[in-house]
Amino acid sequence: MCNDYRSRVDLDTIRQDFSDIKVRIRFPEGIPNLEPRDGIKITDIGAIVRAAPDEPGTADLVQRRWSWPGPNKQPVYNFRSDGREFMNGRCLIIADGFYEFTAPEDRKAKRKHKWLFTKADEPWFCIAGIWRSTDVGEAFTMLTTEPGPDVAPYHNRQIVVLHRADWTRWLDPKVPARELLRPLAAGSLRVEQVA
Repeated sequence: MCNDYRSRVDLDTIRQDFSDIKVRIRFPEGIPNLEPRDGIKITDIGAIVRAAPDEPGTADLVQRRWSWPGPNKQPVYNFRSDGREFMNGRCLIIADGFYEFTAPEDRKAKRKHKWLFTKADEPWFCIAGIWRSTDVGEAFTMLTTEPGPDVAPYHNRQIVVLHRADWTRWLDPKVPARELLRPLAAGSLRVEQVA
């Protein structure tokens, strides 16, 4: 499953693109320094957007840890969405690419192939996530679903990349999760081998 993603999105772009869908972004902890990052890995800090509880039409952008310790102390960085509703703690994870890894054809080779997935029609996107308070502080995880046709050749699950029109719907817990947590149609993602 996805254990590495990319985010090169700047704050002005985030603020403008959310404004275009009628959501005002605020920074309750101050304006963060979002440097372009080619690799955000498990336990790293990443930018998330979550509904502002006190102001409709507004969302908070904060930076939080990716993953929390599970019952067996292993990091919970991906979470199966199948059959779940997620009535609270919904968030959007800011990204412009995610990686999957496959075993090399040559079984003697030790290094896996690394594949970068980006949106075919948009320069950046949001991944459906949930956040919660844990013993390591507030943290988020990515939701997964069955793989779509673009991801299936590389992995048997995929993270949920939301359509831009669904960002505000995902932040609204009254919208049933099953309407949104699904794979993208064929041709929605570009795939490039990067290692």
